[in-house]
Amino acid sequence: MNPGQTCVVDAFGCSPERLRSRDALDSLFSEIVRELSLRPLASPAWHVFPAPGGITGFLLLSESHLSCHTFPENGFVAFDLYCCRALPPWPWEERLRAALGATRVEIKQFSRGGRES
Repeated sequence: MNPGQTCVVDAFGCSPERLRSRDALDSLFSEIVRELSLRPLASPAWHVFPAPGGITGFLLLSESHLSCHTFPENGFVAFDLYCCRALPPWPWEERLRAALGATRVEIKQFSRGGRES
């Protein structure tokens, strides 16, 4: 059994205004946590950069962490979710289109910490 799974999500063509909105990102974090049955250990930590910069968010989970980094000047956001258990599929593309206006979403999932040969 692998001790962890990482989901790396890149979203392009996002609305710069939404990528600067802590409320929009906080709502998205809440949705991810609720729908994947994750267990936060505290509230998310947010760093809002001066305009025209974006936002970095980090949420410590009992399973590990969820983070995002937005780049409004490029319409880009990067999400990382590391979890110490298998994750069910989550509709990243659909949700990022709706929440952030993403026009393209790339998702990579891989196991972490497998046995060495």
